Amino acid sequence: MYVPGKLDNVDVVLIDVGTGYYVEKTVEEARDFFKRKVEFLTKQIEKVQPALQEKYTMKQAVIEMLNQKIQQMATLNASQSGTAKA
Repeated sequence: MYVPGKLDNVDVVLIDVGTGYYVEKTVEEARDFFKRKVEFLTKQIEKVQPALQEKYTMKQAVIEMLNQKIQQMATLNASQSGTAKA
């Protein structure tokens, strides 16, 4: 939840560094910290993106194969139903 507020001391800020831990830093140190964090996350996204694209392509191929199998089974069932009636 975000609420409007007013800072009394703007020399230091608390930074959430994860898992419930906070670190007190100067504003300049905080900027550097977040700049490094953004750079790290950007690199991680660039690493993961090709793998994600490959997984998506594989998923599409599996879906297409399943649709073909379903179509084949439907055609086979229809032909067997027609043979059974005759």
